[in-house]
Amino acid sequence: MDGKTSVFSWNGRTDHETDWTSFRYHQVIGARGEQKNACVLIGFSSDEGVRRNKGRIGAAEAPDALRAALSNMAWRLPEGNYLLEAGNIVCVDGMMEEAQRELGEVVKGSLASGLTPVILGGGHETFYGHYLGTRAFIGKGKKLGIINIDAHFDLRPYDEEPSSGTMFRKILDNDPDTDYLVLGIQRYGNTENLFRKADELGCEYICEDELDENVAAEKITAFMERHDAVILTLCMDVVDAAAAPGVSAPSPFGLTPKLVRAIIRKVVADQKTMSFDISEVNPSLDPDGRTVKLGAAFVNEAIMGLYVR
Repeated sequence: MDGKTSVFSWNGRTDHETDWTSFRYHQVIGARGEQKNACVLIGFSSDEGVRRNKGRIGAAEAPDALRAALSNMAWRLPEGNYLLEAGNIVCVDGMMEEAQRELGEVVKGSLASGLTPVILGGGHETFYGHYLGTRAFIGKGKKLGIINIDAHFDLRPYDEEPSSGTMFRKILDNDPDTDYLVLGIQRYGNTENLFRKADELGCEYICEDELDENVAAEKITAFMERHDAVILTLCMDVVDAAAAPGVSAPSPFGLTPKLVRAIIRKVVADQKTMSFDISEVNPSLDPDGRTVKLGAAFVNEAIMGLYVR
């Protein structure tokens, strides 16, 4: 299967064509020479995992919607810092597992080239491909930490049909060198059985009503110190529904955008952080575009932090 495409046309407002201090995202897209240590955008156009999880589909349209929202944002990095583009991987005919493997190959190749993957999902099944690529790059035996900003554990059984709600359990069952920290868990969005499974698997988590910036920072610091590499994933259903209604499962008591931004900044500032993904933005459920715009703002925070650390 070759589901890789690159159909998005970056464009937007141009304040000046040659003055770097006036540049916006759409003006810094593309490879320039042998640039290393750059971020590369990888789209994962899939919501097959959400469909299997009986959620509201539409997140497959998010990668290009996020790019469109990023296009006009100011690019606030010194001259010579460009943003690279890898196009989209598209899940065709429900072939989610094949698409995840393809994403893993692109992530691994990007890391091997000295680039930092920033992955635009897609349903949260995006993360499994993200994980496959990162683990393949760092190799077996290295301690890998997963930090998930999410309202849900996503630890459901995967034996019959993997979905957007199963991948973390599959990873933890099969990779003894990986640990899992979830920030923003909703008490009434997860059954007692899922809490028990999280404890059984040795997961670390903080519920949304116990989480603030100081608590998050202390937990993140301790978690990162114990690992050789860390990957960060953001599920947009963790955000308060007033700020992010355009998701499959809105959270009326979700985290504030300010707190999510603080968590992203904290994690990406550490040199151990290999990559970042955002999932569960659903443009079809976002009539005024606020969720897409907020998601793009979070992507911008991740990119800025990954460049300047």
